[in-house]
Amino acid sequence: MSGFTDVGKNICLVGSTAVDHIGDDPMMFALQVSRRLPGAITQAAAAAGKKLPMSSSLHTFALYLSGDMDATRSSLRRWTLSGANARKAVRLGQIALAAKLPDLADELVADVPPHSRGLAAFVSRRHWHNGAMGSAIDALGGGNRRDRRQRLRLESELRVFTGWRPHVEAYPNYSSLPRTVVHFLTNSLPHTSSGYAQRSHSLLKAQTEVGWTVHAVTRQGYPALVGKITGRSTETIDGVTYHRLLAARLPFGMDQRLQAQTEALLELCLRLRPEVLHTTSHFVNALVVSAVAEALGIPWVYEVRGLLAETWASERPEAARQSERHLRFWQREHEATKGADAVITLGHAMGAAITGENGCSAAKLILVPNAVGEAFLASPQSPAEARRRLGLDPEKLTIGTVSSLVSYEGLDDLVRAFAQLSVRYPDLRCLIVGDGAELARLKNLAHKLNVSERVTFPGRVDRTQSSLFHQALDIFVLPRLDLPVTRTVTPLKPVEALASSRPVVFSNLPALQETIRDGTEGLSAEAQNPAQLAAAVECLIADPCLRDRMGEAGRTRILAERTWQAAAAQTTATYERLKVARGYN
Repeated sequence: MSGFTDVGKNICLVGSTAVDHIGDDPMMFALQVSRRLPGAITQAAAAAGKKLPMSSSLHTFALYLSGDMDATRSSLRRWTLSGANARKAVRLGQIALAAKLPDLADELVADVPPHSRGLAAFVSRRHWHNGAMGSAIDALGGGNRRDRRQRLRLESELRVFTGWRPHVEAYPNYSSLPRTVVHFLTNSLPHTSSGYAQRSHSLLKAQTEVGWTVHAVTRQGYPALVGKITGRSTETIDGVTYHRLLAARLPFGMDQRLQAQTEALLELCLRLRPEVLHTTSHFVNALVVSAVAEALGIPWVYEVRGLLAETWASERPEAARQSERHLRFWQREHEATKGADAVITLGHAMGAAITGENGCSAAKLILVPNAVGEAFLASPQSPAEARRRLGLDPEKLTIGTVSSLVSYEGLDDLVRAFAQLSVRYPDLRCLIVGDGAELARLKNLAHKLNVSERVTFPGRVDRTQSSLFHQALDIFVLPRLDLPVTRTVTPLKPVEALASSRPVVFSNLPALQETIRDGTEGLSAEAQNPAQLAAAVECLIADPCLRDRMGEAGRTRILAERTWQAAAAQTTATYERLKVARGYN
């Protein structure tokens, strides 16, 4: 019965969320749904939409879904020349914004009469896209019911970015259970299979193995908020208990949702009785956890795994880094790091960003880099044997990556470099494992470069097969773009590649240079330079002995320095130190 109740809550939340978004903005709702559906379904819908008349805005939308950005741009450009009625122009402008073509979006709506339906919402979204939060709210004015509702939603988010904090009453007689920790997470296995979720699970599992009672709690409404209705209120994976804060409906507005989330976390903690709380970036998680920790009188740890303000800015012009949203984002991040009892981060470049101007004290910072465990500790198979097990051609030398398919990973440079190499090495193959917003565009690029038959896109794979896909590669390629976020944040994927005894060809960015020893474990290339990337890969193609030496060097170091058992020992030692500082054992 409880299982039915949990699923029932999830169904209600998915339904109520869908109704809200359809009512607020049908086009944006369609875009969000397309990003969550399996790639095969999205591509089938795109193929059907492309058959519609070119006079339909749905035809342009289908071009965007198919990943054909040249055709999308051409279609939108035709509309700027031929003109469209006001309502269609606004819809096309929304598509242009989604396709990261803001200048075209502006052209499309330039002649739309003031007060036209949907125009205020478009102008607001345009400002919001640029990070001009106050201007986005002002653009909605009085407006119709839909605009007023959107204005209230944006106002609530602005409050969170400008100093609002959740509040719960203190519990002066609270007593904790020894060696018990609660981790508050944005998402987790099995419903999300990102590097974030994998790091969380690996660390929590290792903490249980060193004798701590470990609980994980995900944000309220997850996993229903990402379209997964099968989540239960508690789920156990490898001995780690995940608690879900399920709800049939969430309060309106970001601040009220965070307040409800804080109250729900406090209620759970009063049952679990942790002696320390541990959360991860970004700052909204810190707001919730700091309020609960203060109410219970226990220490809390803030783990900065990414710089989400820079991730947001990475898909926008440089001016966005001076926008209201970006500056306020960083201000709240600094408040979080200063308020935490300890701050954990992944690398030296990230640490420098956190402790920079207005940041926290360096004395508070603890470096806990990404690590490996489980299947990555076992002796790796040869690339040919791994490919045989996966149904791939064992005889074909294969380069590629296992990654989230997002724009800052620079995977179009990998496809372009492979296209150059394939002329000289017709038996070479490329394997790009993962899912994300760039999948359709990458497939389309491979088709245009006439290499689609030699590039394999398996999509998202089960975590139990992740190590096997790493081993299927002869050379792991990490072609990240040169952006503030990629210069700073150290990803998990190269650590797993090195543990798999695979050399890594990577962009010459600080965060990657501190992870991979250039010339010893891999070769660097200039970021955003497919020709240099191809040249570095070709060095390793031509020298199998060098590949083996680099692979062995990488695996030896990672197993000596980067295991989750070591990370667990380091983090639990931090908990013990914080307990002593608080005056209890």
